[in-house]
Amino acid sequence: MRILQFVNRLFVGLIFIFSGFVKAVDPMGSTFKFTDYFLAFGMDALKETAFPLAILLSTLEFTVGMALIFNSRKNITAWLALLFMLFFTPLTFVLAISNPVTDCGCFGDALVLSNWETFWKNIVILAFTLVIFSRRKKDKNQHPVWEQNLLVGFALVVSIWISTYSYRHLPLIDFRPYHIGANISDGMKIPDGAPADEYRSLFKYQKDGVVKEFDETNYPWQDTTWKYVDSEQIKIKEGYTPPIHDFSISNETEGDITNMVLSDNGYTFLLVSKNLREINESALLKIKELSFYALENNIQFIGLTASGEDAMQNFKTTNELPFEFYNTDEIQLKTIIRSNPGLLLLKKGTILDKWHFRDFPEANQLQGNLAAYSITKHQTLNINLLIISITSTLLLLLVLFSLIRIQFAEAKNRLRL
Repeated sequence: MRILQFVNRLFVGLIFIFSGFVKAVDPMGSTFKFTDYFLAFGMDALKETAFPLAILLSTLEFTVGMALIFNSRKNITAWLALLFMLFFTPLTFVLAISNPVTDCGCFGDALVLSNWETFWKNIVILAFTLVIFSRRKKDKNQHPVWEQNLLVGFALVVSIWISTYSYRHLPLIDFRPYHIGANISDGMKIPDGAPADEYRSLFKYQKDGVVKEFDETNYPWQDTTWKYVDSEQIKIKEGYTPPIHDFSISNETEGDITNMVLSDNGYTFLLVSKNLREINESALLKIKELSFYALENNIQFIGLTASGEDAMQNFKTTNELPFEFYNTDEIQLKTIIRSNPGLLLLKKGTILDKWHFRDFPEANQLQGNLAAYSITKHQTLNINLLIISITSTLLLLLVLFSLIRIQFAEAKNRLRL
């Protein structure tokens, strides 16, 4: 039974860690998801709590997961895990029935599940959690309380640090379709043979003052005593949706220039601001410097926003900017980059680099080959992340193997007795 309990803790703990981690690396994504739910349920007044709730949720999940795996503060941890699942399991059932938001956001953008898939996933986790809870007092922890508290504190600090860094800069790991290296045009394509949306047509006819609905198989098209009233199409099956959709670049003056931008053989800077009224003004000087640098070096520089035409022109005039703004869907802008403003470097539709407004480069850093600059920068970053990942994984595996060895040794000793 001790081995079974250990497997239960390992299974539930790893899911909690994964769920907490993918939320921690993208706190703004969780904030947007909380906001969507609040708006869908008419709780607009709670929108201001979305960001702190996003941080709290990711930190709680990550910490509980770590504590479960290492059996730290097992009584409190078992209670927290159970309360967590008892709250979210019925909630996801309600969401599955009402479907106010199609993606639950439980695993961020790393793993997208439907509301029904999320509910059944929670049922399985709840079953494992109930086993952990029922045996919480039968497991003995060989480590002193101070070591257990140290592990919990370490998990809290790591999770909060990841969230803070990813909020103040950009997500440590980008799971979205607009990640560095992605080609926007390719992301918009529908593969050959991909399933299409399926619809069912409903027709409304009236006879003797009574309106009745028919479908394609039985509507009375030959019976002149029925008079046609209305028709509608109902989607009965979702088809393939490309990773990038609803992406376009246009304004009232030039119309749609999406293909022109994405097929440009030269470099293009995209300044992204979902709302110009909310733009961080500390970045304005850097924006102006970069836009003039682009103008002098024959590099295309354009702004993307969901703000209206008047707001675009007023912002450009007020800040004396030498580039034009274009409209793009707000959801797409929030997906492209978690910063207002944010900056992208494109070449032929491929994203070469992305910057949070706190990290906008100096113009003198961009001299020479921009692609080489971006590749060198991200190779260094990827090497650092690889070293951290390998070190962390090895340490985790060493501890897990030690725990497994202890569990088997104790089980073996009991069998001898």
